[in-house]
Amino acid sequence: MDAELDELQDDALMVLFANGERAAARILTARLLPKVLSHASRVLGDRTEAEDVAQEAMLRLWTAAKDWTSGGAKPSTWLYTVTANLSVDRLRRSGRSVGLDESVEPEDDRPGAEEQLVQKGRMDALDRALATLPERQRQAVVLRHIEGLANPEIAEVLDISIEAVESLTARGKRNLANALAGQKEALGYAK
Repeated sequence: MDAELDELQDDALMVLFANGERAAARILTARLLPKVLSHASRVLGDRTEAEDVAQEAMLRLWTAAKDWTSGGAKPSTWLYTVTANLSVDRLRRSGRSVGLDESVEPEDDRPGAEEQLVQKGRMDALDRALATLPERQRQAVVLRHIEGLANPEIAEVLDISIEAVESLTARGKRNLANALAGQKEALGYAK
């Protein structure tokens, strides 16, 4: 049943929760709580306070479920609004209120520590595989697929024809694929 519920939109899950479907609450919590917690953490600058705000916002969402109607505000939008208001209230009560002239920090879109480790492992594997290529293939592949140069530019850099660039990059990609073939699962590409 959870798999079927997973496919539903948030507002439909709210209506189901209001009608006693506990699995709908679990799915909504899994979808929305991390976003709300992240938002509150950035606004408040304190993880413990953010957890309190996120918990209060979720409680308010569950209380609002009994009156929820599909087609209105999205639960995520409603929840972000509640979270923002609770965060601002908490800042004001603590004397840390943010003025209108002060800008909010932009969301940090850098990958987390785990994703950085995965990316580093992938780059290390790529570097090892690139080192196995003949020099001209390695240069062509790096210039094309890592540096993003077009074939005519690569031809100029390597002082070869465009056809030779195409041949080098094709052979280089095949050789890289062969060198990395046994590492897909270890690099997080296959489950």
